[in-house]
Order: sequence, then C-alpha cells, then structure tokens
Amino acid sequence: MIPVWPAPALGWVPVAGGGAQAGVPAAGARAGGGRAQHAEGAVPEVAARGSARHSCEALHIDGVTVTFNSGSVRRPAGVSRWFVAVGALVGLAVGAPVRAAVPQVAAYYDGGMPVADIPAADLNDIIYSLGEPTAGDVCDTPGAPQLRDMRALRGLRRRHPGLKLLVSIGGWDAAPQYSDIALTAASRAKFARSCIRLFIEQQRFNGIDLDWEFPVRGGLIPSRPQDRADATALVRELRAQLDALARRTHQRYLLTVATPAGTWQEGGAYSVSDSYDLATLVPYVSWLNVMTYDMNTIFSPYSGFNTPMKPDPRDPTPQPQRSWDNLTGAVRYYEAHGVPADKIMLGMAFYGRGYTGVSARYQGRYSKFTGVMAEMPWKTIASRMLTDPHWVRYWSATAEAPWLYDARRHAFFTYDDPQSLALKGAFVRRAHLRGAMFWVLGEDDAHNSLLHGLLSGLRPRASR
Repeated sequence: MIPVWPAPALGWVPVAGGGAQAGVPAAGARAGGGRAQHAEGAVPEVAARGSARHSCEALHIDGVTVTFNSGSVRRPAGVSRWFVAVGALVGLAVGAPVRAAVPQVAAYYDGGMPVADIPAADLNDIIYSLGEPTAGDVCDTPGAPQLRDMRALRGLRRRHPGLKLLVSIGGWDAAPQYSDIALTAASRAKFARSCIRLFIEQQRFNGIDLDWEFPVRGGLIPSRPQDRADATALVRELRAQLDALARRTHQRYLLTVATPAGTWQEGGAYSVSDSYDLATLVPYVSWLNVMTYDMNTIFSPYSGFNTPMKPDPRDPTPQPQRSWDNLTGAVRYYEAHGVPADKIMLGMAFYGRGYTGVSARYQGRYSKFTGVMAEMPWKTIASRMLTDPHWVRYWSATAEAPWLYDARRHAFFTYDDPQSLALKGAFVRRAHLRGAMFWVLGEDDAHNSLLHGLLSGLRPRASR
C-alpha cells in the first residue's frame, strides 16, 4: 500500500502545483488504423491540455518509509522534513484523516478473466463482484466457482502484499432485498453479521463494498421512501461491526459504497440525493466508488457520451441534468453535498455503448434515437470497430473523449480509449481526488492499454 500523509491532522495547506502534463498521448493517437478520423465539426484534432504535477520526497524512520508530495504540502517556516514525517506517523497512529501520496487505483473483478492475468502490480484494490443477499436478508454463501476465484485472489494478494481485496454486495438488479434488509435495526445487524462472517472472517477479504442500486428510486429493485435514511443506517451498522472485529483482530477493514452519478435512471430524471444523503455517509466509509459512467443510457432523452469530462452547450439535454452528467460536474456535485475529495474514487468505463437511428447532425451526438446497442468491451472495440472503415472516429474537445459514427447505419458509439483515460487520470490528480476505479477487469486488451493510459495521467512519473 502506498504511504500516506495526514495534511488535515496538522493543518498543512494543500496547494496546487503547476507545469506541463506528462504522459498524455497526442490527440491524434488511436488504436485502429487505415481510416479517417475527425474532431468535432470535422476540424483537425488539437493537442491535449496540461495539468498539475508534484514531486515526492521519502524519509526512512525506524524502518518505515513515509512518502509525501513536496509540491502539495506547505511546511511552516522552521519545520523540518523529519518533523513532517513524524507527524505523518503520529497521524496514522491516532487515525487522523489521511490522503494518498499518489492516486490509488481500484478495479472491479467479476470473473471475466483468469485471476493469474490480473495486472495486480498496477492496482491498490480489487473489488470482487458480486456477493448477493438471499431471501432471508443475509449474505448468500459463495458457490464453488466463487470460492475458487476467492482462493486465487488470496494467492494474488500474497504475491502483492500491498494489494487489498474487497467484496461488492449487490449490483444493478442483483439485490432486491436491500430495502427490507435496511428497514430495521435487527435486519441491518443480521445482514452485517452474515456478510462479515462469510467474507471477512472466512474468506479473509479486507473490506466490503455496498452496491445498492438504488435506495428510494432510480433502479429496478423494490424500494421505499425511507430507504435514504435506512441506507445511512445500514452503512453505519456495517462500520460498527467491522470496527468491533478490528478491535479483536488488530486489523483495519475497509468499507466503501458504490454510488451513482448519472442523472437519467429508471423512471426518468434523477438525482443522487434522491437515494443517498451523501454527507451522512462520509464518517463511516473509507471512500465512495462514484460511478461516473453510464451518464447517457437507454434512459436518456438523447444520444450522448458515456463518460464526458465537461458539459457541451450544444447538448439539448435540459438543466440541471446537462450540468451534472459529466465527470467535472459530478465531482462538483459530490463536494457540494459534503463529500471531501479524498473520499472520491472516480469511476472509469472499460466499455462503450451505442445508439441507432440517430441524426447525421453532429455525427450522431445529441440526437433522438430509435434503439441502443449492447455494451461492448474495449478489447472488442479495438479489434473490430476501430478496424471497420464504416465506423469513423471523431474527437470531442468538451467530452475529451472519442466517438464513432457509422453514416450507413445511422449509429453513434461512445467509448473511452487510452488517450481519453490519460486525460481523466490527469483530472483525478489535479482535483486531488483519492483515485480512480474502473469497471471491469477483463475488458481491456491484451496489452492493458486502457489501464496504462489511465496510469499515465494518474502517475505520470511512475508510468514513464
């Protein structure tokens, strides 16, 4: 695990650095070959932007290495680096708020690739997906294939001692029991005990990721108006039981929540605050896995980008949805609703999605549509779509992402590539977020091009 420093504990002031961004591919880079590419409005593509960058220092005290960003910490006059390092160790000892020296990377894993092929050296956390509740409002006992994966993941952790393993419980439509589970103090305690016994004590996971999609409204599962308060109560109960176990085992257990960002869900226009009181979750979670993908889906009124960086004034989507349905807007929303930057893990998509029956105006973007295409992993996009001459690649300066348009089929396809993920990684770093998570391992290509693109923006020095 990467060493950390507790800026809030001693009142040090984070200050932004400056300088040119390193490791971001030129805007003309692409995975496919032999076909036309265009920026918005058929204008030649332009170079990528710069971003902040910091240097790191490391001190060694009694065999412990403490790393901190010298470009991010202002030391008071006369305070030595040795004192800063000791302060960091004291902060860790008393449980003060801490922040990663470099952004961390978490990846969801759903069995879509052999555990032996997971690029664990580039990851801080693997989130096994998915555990499920049962009709008895307890966590379901893992079956033989799951137990095999879990055993392999523990072996991977032994080979990469800094790696943490979490289990994600729920999913889009995989946990219809959540509203009942969270309803009473007794049902919450029963559920928490069962999950901790199965996954923490027996399978030796380092933590739990709660994936309830969604309390109150927005999902496909049963819900109640009181789910919003009950969701916080459930997280609080899980945290209390994990802390009780930590006192017995002298270990630290992680608790995270997968939370939405897109403002179009089942039933139409939607707000994250319809489902979650974000500020009340903060004291109990290690971080939030903010799902800043699926910003435009079958629920949206117009075709649009899956993971846009900024809003586009040409997008006819009404406000406030247009302002929030992008990574920049989502981070602003979360911070405005009480979530600090160091508890935000920004979601990345290793897949794309498409719309059919779109207008030729704007090459398929921001159009009414008649149908949707199945989600497609990056490895298939790169090998099939980017080599098909009917799919023409364009680049959006506002979304900071590519898209494909097939004039013959009147089809629009939105996705991320190494270039756009490098820019997103740089945004995470500039915004001083905790890090990035992505869905899902197994969708990258054989060279891990998307992961390497993301890392080149998150950790430009390490990736060079």
